[in-house]
Amino acid sequence: MKTDNPVAGRALVVIVDDRITHGDDVDSTGPLVAELLSEQGFLVDATVAVAADEVEIRNALNTAVIGGVDLVISVGCTGVSPRDVAPDATAEVLDRELPGISEALRSSGLAAGALDAGLSRGLVGVSGSTLVVNLAGSRAAVRDGMATLGPLAVHVIGELSGLAE
Repeated sequence: MKTDNPVAGRALVVIVDDRITHGDDVDSTGPLVAELLSEQGFLVDATVAVAADEVEIRNALNTAVIGGVDLVISVGCTGVSPRDVAPDATAEVLDRELPGISEALRSSGLAAGALDAGLSRGLVGVSGSTLVVNLAGSRAAVRDGMATLGPLAVHVIGELSGLAE
């Protein structure tokens, strides 16, 4: 889905996966998220990979916020295993949560058959003037999540920048 805006905002993608940080090139979601963001009118500054470590995740998110991106999306480590700490790290970065968007991502993901999206503890909220989103890590969760998130993100970013109607 293309937005009417020539540029919806600047975005950064953070892939949370221990396998990538240990040299395994297994990530296919980073390029997918970047492509879907571009299709929605976002300029993607970068895709970075971090380990499933609260400090590394928090640092990556804070770097994005300080860098002034409009949207930062973390992908992966949102479930119920002990290594799924992305929501815990994200909670420490957020000024305000937007639970309605988190619930929409879970609901639409589950309806689309992405069990990891339905079981996700992922958060969505605002840090400074940056929208911060956790997505579950499967390709299905990413595809569905980005379809659900796109128009909501554009609206929230417009409100944060004073451009929303």
